[in-house]
Amino acid sequence: MSQVHSFGIQPISIHSFNENHNQIAFSPNNDEVHIYKSGGQTSGGWEKEDVLMEHGQRVTGIDWAPKSNRIVTCGADRNAYVWTLDSGKWKPTLVILRINRAATCVRWSPMENKFAVGSGARLISVCYFEQENDWWVSKHIKKPIRSTVTSVDWHPNNCLIASGSTDFKARLVYSQ
Repeated sequence: MSQVHSFGIQPISIHSFNENHNQIAFSPNNDEVHIYKSGGQTSGGWEKEDVLMEHGQRVTGIDWAPKSNRIVTCGADRNAYVWTLDSGKWKPTLVILRINRAATCVRWSPMENKFAVGSGARLISVCYFEQENDWWVSKHIKKPIRSTVTSVDWHPNNCLIASGSTDFKARLVYSQ
């Protein structure tokens, strides 16, 4: 049976659920990410837990890693953030994407050791954590993409990325 819930009057431009589907992270079409927790079957409603505010412009992509419970967001400000829950508060880590256009979409890999970001810069940034420097770095896949990348998703083998773009093409690219 479906239920209707209200999260305000603003449109929700992007959302992602946690592993148990009892929490949701969404952007109300601005530079914020709201996190709500389900009240369960007894109360039936959703309660606001936190608001993540690091982006300078509209958030365009959110993905919640099921195993590691990390959230990755990307936005029109050309940045991505990896959010980690630490002592009940979400802590951001900036990811320098090195792109000159807005980031449009983001997706964790199946092993959750890297993520892919599509952008208006006609490339895909594959970001992974570098232990020595304690930061997220990005490598660019610049294959012959001729327009904005609007969607990315990973193959279960953790190496292949499917992408869609506004030049009416779907591409399959390899990432190490």
